[in-house]
Amino acid sequence: MDATKETVGLMNGSSVWSISETDDIDFSRLLDKPKLNIERQRSFDERSLSELSIGLARGIDNLETTNSPGGRSGFNTPASSARNSFDPHPMVADAWEALRRSLVFFRGQPVGTIAAYDHASEEVLNYDQVFVRDFVPSALAFLMNGEPEIVKQFLLKTLHLQGWEKRIDRFKLGEGAMPASFKVLHDPIRKTDSLVADFGESAIGRVAPVDSGFWWIILLRAYTKSTGDLSLAETPECQKGMRLILTLCLSEGFDTFPTLLCADGCSMIDRRMGIYGYPIEIQALFFMALRCACSLLKHDEEGKECIERIVKRLHALSYHMRSYFWLDFQQLNDIYRYKTEEYSHTAVNKFNVIPDSIPDWVFDFMPTRGGYFIGNVSPARMDFRWFALGNCIAILSSLATHEQAMAIMDLIEARWEELVGEMPLKIAYPAIESHEWRIVTGCDPKNTRWSYHNGGSWPVLLWLLTAACIKTGRPQIARKAIDLAETRLLKDSWPEYYDGKLGRYIGKQARKYQTWSIAGYLVAKMMLEDPSHLGMISLEEDRQMNPVLKRSSSWTC
Repeated sequence: MDATKETVGLMNGSSVWSISETDDIDFSRLLDKPKLNIERQRSFDERSLSELSIGLARGIDNLETTNSPGGRSGFNTPASSARNSFDPHPMVADAWEALRRSLVFFRGQPVGTIAAYDHASEEVLNYDQVFVRDFVPSALAFLMNGEPEIVKQFLLKTLHLQGWEKRIDRFKLGEGAMPASFKVLHDPIRKTDSLVADFGESAIGRVAPVDSGFWWIILLRAYTKSTGDLSLAETPECQKGMRLILTLCLSEGFDTFPTLLCADGCSMIDRRMGIYGYPIEIQALFFMALRCACSLLKHDEEGKECIERIVKRLHALSYHMRSYFWLDFQQLNDIYRYKTEEYSHTAVNKFNVIPDSIPDWVFDFMPTRGGYFIGNVSPARMDFRWFALGNCIAILSSLATHEQAMAIMDLIEARWEELVGEMPLKIAYPAIESHEWRIVTGCDPKNTRWSYHNGGSWPVLLWLLTAACIKTGRPQIARKAIDLAETRLLKDSWPEYYDGKLGRYIGKQARKYQTWSIAGYLVAKMMLEDPSHLGMISLEEDRQMNPVLKRSSSWTC
């Protein structure tokens, strides 16, 4: 999120786990133990999509109704527990103070956090607004600290804004679109507060956010999982809000793929970076939001119809992504040997990708063990770049199979210097430069090589990396990344992003006291301390969606 930002894109009990106690623990096994049982009942998350499609009349009674057993994570805040054995890093208290300073109030109630609290910057621009995407890590931090009311108010206010008529120039947006951001206007004379929303009409590039609605659904589930409170999700307003978001995405048209067609600048990468088409970030968030909606939608007449469409789309989407977006050593070698101009259903090279278009860097980048979901797949085009958010969400949503999730972590370990360097975590790799940079970015001076979204390092991604590490049983990777962040973040005043091939330099236009950098660090620390927090943001693999993964006959030479 930055001055040019166009889009959006935030447990009660006590926790007794400490970092020292978890050094040798296999977190994937730990999550199965009764003490940290994320799902106390068999929930929609665990049930197969086939069961869902058959048993639509069973109602929402099977949705988990107990709180996630995580707790306030023992940090030095008013809500923390003195009996917790976790010895926090000195940065933690500063982080909580900075996070609370960023709170935005509407009629006396906190409704979100502003993007950045950087008084040293001459231009405020839209950094004093509450962005839907940016608030997610803040929301998770508050939920983990036993403060769900802030999150509830945010969900309700953004839901209210969704109902507004949305026009850009003389063109009307889809009814279900969520705002990129909103601002609270205080009138000291009349003593009134009002909301002003941005659906893309004020954004640089005038691009509406595609991911806002997905993050909203994901956060609604996180709130429900954390509090055990079904009443919010079951309100007619929330049910309608979810259906409107999904109606936008599940509509049928001319597209032959189950993926979601998107413009450049519609996600966290909110400037032109050549991600038009089917960017991995949007596809992974789309998949996760669909799965979350399955567990939240009521089984009334409207809900059942929506769930039926979701189930069909999920099966198609998971197959498509796992087959065609996945890249490992073997698949790279297969693409390298593709023939072109093939016709009919027997074609091996379905998208007519020209092998000569494979960039040289990917051959050296790909380890023998490891793999990842590439950035984009569309006719005659494969974007081989690594995008961190999409791959982490693929793990958390179980879009990635267990084997693929482990391969992604293998890749991160094997290419630590390139993807992590000195400040977690590269948003994209590698950077584009020279003539390609001029064409792809439109000579964007903010997206020069190894800066901002063009290979910059973003501390907010630390929480996503940590969650993925815990889910795959690799907590040591997260701990190493957090240790790196703790050497710089506070000293550098919590920058928005870092520049350079290794992430050594504070971003040339990065704001200080960037709220999601602060919140991302807190969430990572709390999850590593108490892995049960992962249940808020993670979905288990659906066995019925995971037959032995092999390509259709047309992919077999």
